[in-house]
Amino acid sequence: MRIAVIGHVEHVTLGRVPQAPRTGEIAHLEGPRFLAGGGGGIAFFQLTRSAAQVLLLTALGDDEAARQVSARLLQSGAEIHAAQRAQPHTRDLVMITPDGERTIVVVGEPLHPLRSDALPWERLASCDAAYFTAQDPLALQAARAARVLVVTARRTEALLKSGVRAEVVVGSALDPREVCALADFPAARRPAALVMTAGAAGGRVETAGGVRRFPAPAAVARGGGAYGAGDSFAGALTFFLAAGLDPLEACTRAGRYGAAVLSTVDPLEAQLTLE
Repeated sequence: MRIAVIGHVEHVTLGRVPQAPRTGEIAHLEGPRFLAGGGGGIAFFQLTRSAAQVLLLTALGDDEAARQVSARLLQSGAEIHAAQRAQPHTRDLVMITPDGERTIVVVGEPLHPLRSDALPWERLASCDAAYFTAQDPLALQAARAARVLVVTARRTEALLKSGVRAEVVVGSALDPREVCALADFPAARRPAALVMTAGAAGGRVETAGGVRRFPAPAAVARGGGAYGAGDSFAGALTFFLAAGLDPLEACTRAGRYGAAVLSTVDPLEAQLTLE
């Protein structure tokens, strides 16, 4: 299989704090570490844990943070294509509290690939699936050339502006920025399936035939943090859809890949191999 990811990869500094800082407080980050993450990055690295050929279309800044992100991406062995931006690369500060929840501070605007960038957009036509986390509606039109198009619910605005129809839109019912229903889309451009995860409650798949639920994994090893769980799920979901599974079965299988990262603070240490 060949699978593409189109979107942002951010320079993430992640660690534990006793609690999220309140107004006027100073939080000391315990055990800080760097990773190339963000919505596109976590899904990308989950997909590289498979036998699929993975293609990434992204954008990078011109500073040390960008160089570190680029080096980490190249270590994956995947096919990387990055547009260059004459600006600092986006940095994230992720604070994990003892209950595993994460608070994220994003420094700068995420850097996304644009259709006007000199990237090999024509390669998307050879992909079994594309996962879209970028913002440019024209880039989304290019992503539509893949056999299966999966779009994060965070990019619903871009999807509506693009005029294309995705096979699957995936988001979290627990995140106000992502929660939506099929009725929120114009009839001609409604995705074939809308996936809303709900943490320990599993999630639901809404299609024209109605709503069906999928369970959370029976055994979840906790003790880490929630950062990266949803994006790891989305990467795994894209893999199983590319393999030809129907959305409900793909979600059921993808659940354990999202849950796996709850066992550690760094999600890239715990992602499972897709097979």
